[in-house]
Amino acid sequence: MSSIKSLEMAAAVSSYKNITIKKSLFSTKACYTPTGSTVRAITLEYSPSEGERVGRLLDMPLDKMSSDIEQKGKPITGVNGNFRLDVCLSDDHQFCALQLLRYADFCYRPLFEPRFYEGKDVGYIAKLL
Repeated sequence: MSSIKSLEMAAAVSSYKNITIKKSLFSTKACYTPTGSTVRAITLEYSPSEGERVGRLLDMPLDKMSSDIEQKGKPITGVNGNFRLDVCLSDDHQFCALQLLRYADFCYRPLFEPRFYEGKDVGYIAKLL
C-alpha cells in the first residue's frame, strides 16, 4: 500500500473539501470527513493493452463501465506496467479519488486531472479495482 503523500495527486486529495488531514509526530492520515473513515492509497499497474482499457472504462458513464466490467471482467493488473492507476479509497467505500498515469520519458505522466467520487458512485469504481 502506498502513502497518499507519494502520489501525483496528493495536493488535490489533501485540498478536497471533504478530506481532513490529521498529522501526528510520526504519521499523516487522511480522513473522509462526512463518515470519519480513513482514506488509504492504492497503486495498481497495468500492461499497455490493459492500461488502455482502464482509460476507456474511466471515460465511460459509470453504469456503462459497470456493465462492461461485468461482461468482460475487470482489467488485469501486472508488475512494472506502462500504466499506473493511483487510487485513494476510504475504508467505508464512500469516497474515492483516482488518477491514471502513463510511463513516458522515464517517468509517469498523468493522463487526466484527479477524479473524485462519493457515495454510491464509489461502488461502480470499486468494481474496477
